[in-house]
Amino acid sequence: MSRKYGNVLYVTGEESAAQIRMRAERIGALSEKLLVLTETNIDEIISAAERIKPVYLVIDSIQTMFSPDIPSTPGSVGQVRETTAKLIRFSKDTGVSCAIIGHVTKEGNIAGPKLLEHMVDVVLYFEGERQYSFRVLRAMKNRFGDTSESGIFAMEATGLVEVRDPSRMLLSERPAGTPGSVVMACVEGVRPLLIEIQSLVSTSCYGMPRRMTSGFDYNRVTLLLAVLEKRCGLMLGNQDVYVNTVGGVKINEPAADLAVMLAVVSSFQNKNMHPSTVAFGEVGLTGEVRMVSRADLRVKEASSLGFAKFIVPFGNMNHFASCAPDIEVVGVKTVSEALEEALL
Repeated sequence: MSRKYGNVLYVTGEESAAQIRMRAERIGALSEKLLVLTETNIDEIISAAERIKPVYLVIDSIQTMFSPDIPSTPGSVGQVRETTAKLIRFSKDTGVSCAIIGHVTKEGNIAGPKLLEHMVDVVLYFEGERQYSFRVLRAMKNRFGDTSESGIFAMEATGLVEVRDPSRMLLSERPAGTPGSVVMACVEGVRPLLIEIQSLVSTSCYGMPRRMTSGFDYNRVTLLLAVLEKRCGLMLGNQDVYVNTVGGVKINEPAADLAVMLAVVSSFQNKNMHPSTVAFGEVGLTGEVRMVSRADLRVKEASSLGFAKFIVPFGNMNHFASCAPDIEVVGVKTVSEALEEALL
């Protein structure tokens, strides 16, 4: 921002100026117009910003700031609300854009009063597992544009770098022709993303079979296993079932239902899918496969990476009239039909 537009004031309440400079040197972000201020008094911060007149103001973090008008400690509900209100008034009066960095709770929500999200214009969530290099930037609120956009980044030695082709990177180490491995096409914001879903099903050695998931909702997996038992006649009551999304990506959309079920059955029957097959679709309690949104984008992304066969909900078949002639799109109405088409 400072290299392109002018003075940027970075206010740090948690780290010293020396620590900020060390990081800037490491990632090559030093700039003469990038100014650092170590202060937690919001009145002093606004006074400094009025003198410097930056084009951009960064507050890191709002939980460390305090207003002398409020007797409570920094990070309290009153302090967070008051300091944010003063920053909003400053931005409206001067036209300076202000970015407020906030802590999150264990549940992943913004710490502090919910009113904070209503006061600001844009809310961005920066998510990612510590064990993996991928980070996802999501827009949860945007008064000036769409909230369906998202960005995917990787943590490198020089800082965060945009991942232009995340699907290819996530599938780079995928074992071909292995039972229990299925590729599904999900949509992260408006960006289609191919993710490998793995499952391992083995006979339980204990009285109570284990169900473990990583990157996918545990309760949803339990429901899908019940559908397989009831509608497809598979006896999974004495089997340990493990489901994992490769790369640390969390999948929340129901379009992954069909791929999860195919991965479980593939491992249970020790049958593999063709490596060039992609599956997606929502599954209901009666075993029906329901249509999903943006099916054409999912198929287009997968076909660009060499996938040739697609198992999709029958209700989405009218979206593929202009598909390339060298790919095969199979519409299925039930999970049983999908199993017949997918497993070799």
